Amino acid sequence: MNLRIGKLQNWLQEQRIDFAFINHSRNIYYLTGFDSEPHERLLGLVIPALHDPILICPKLDQAAAQQSGWSGEIISYDDTQDPWLILQDSLSEKSFTQPAMKVAIEVDSISYSRALRVQSLGGEISFTDIEKQMNLMRQVKDDQELQILKEAAKLADLGVEIGVKALQVGITETEVVAKIEYELKKQGIQGMSFDTMVLFGEKSALPHGTPGDRKLKEGDLVLFDLGVVRQGYCSDITRTIAFGSITPEQERIYQTVLEAELTAINRVKAGVPLGEIDRAARDVIREAGYGDYFPHRIGHGLGMSVHEFPSITETNEDLLVEGFVFTIEPGIYLPNVGGVRIEDDIVVGADGPVVLTGFPKELLIVEK
Repeated sequence: MNLRIGKLQNWLQEQRIDFAFINHSRNIYYLTGFDSEPHERLLGLVIPALHDPILICPKLDQAAAQQSGWSGEIISYDDTQDPWLILQDSLSEKSFTQPAMKVAIEVDSISYSRALRVQSLGGEISFTDIEKQMNLMRQVKDDQELQILKEAAKLADLGVEIGVKALQVGITETEVVAKIEYELKKQGIQGMSFDTMVLFGEKSALPHGTPGDRKLKEGDLVLFDLGVVRQGYCSDITRTIAFGSITPEQERIYQTVLEAELTAINRVKAGVPLGEIDRAARDVIREAGYGDYFPHRIGHGLGMSVHEFPSITETNEDLLVEGFVFTIEPGIYLPNVGGVRIEDDIVVGADGPVVLTGFPKELLIVEK
């Protein structure tokens, strides 16, 4: 049995939990190596504390599950069958179920209807949460995961480079998005880790703006926020550039955001509270007079999902740990002026921060 499942079984035994039912596709990938998005169909992993685990998946995915490297038992079903009844019969045959059981579920990601079906698998079932334990396990990346994340970050750098080269007067935001994603697909990426964001001018002041038919013109700030999925792992980068020219106020907010990001990165070290990373950047922005225009947290965990545990806010006093990968992304967003955000993917290394994303951050003014 693989080390990750073994570690989870040790935790189940320590907590006196009979079994875990894993429902989230990213957690299943982490534990089994099987990467699948089942949509409305059931994909689940039953991990008994004292017995071998069972993967249940649609019959149409059975071959892919076997080819993924998963060597444990697989139960499959077709679209005319009730997978819960099949799973219930299998657990009963193996004498896994008891009159009263404690079962760990992902309380933040399992639906109410599925939780009820889990309760139908045995006699009297009480629930406990496994989400925190899964988050803690996934938070620290091993060497193989770090290598994949590094490769994903380099492809994100390439995405920004492609976008910058595509800029010309009159091009629309969506046209630039299309060029970025087309060229990255040619590099063999699985997909984008979220909807690519390219925002021009006043729209760059929208932290989560939607690209549209806004045309590029001289004097626009251009904000790129994008990431790719490589071998199941995500990257996430933001860069802001000026097109043709830049006003003194726009340059001031750019330099303030850059100083804030560099200050926060320099604080990264194992044992440092997460809140200190946020406060380091936020203090720079507040002191420059733009505190009201930085409305979001400094960053988030990064891995198999683009937004992972933990949320890095100024009030989070959990400690940075070696091997943790996260984003640092301060921003200033001025209505009718424009916005600047600079974001990098960071690893907590043995001696401090390791920055995975590498596209230059010095102010870039692209000639029209």
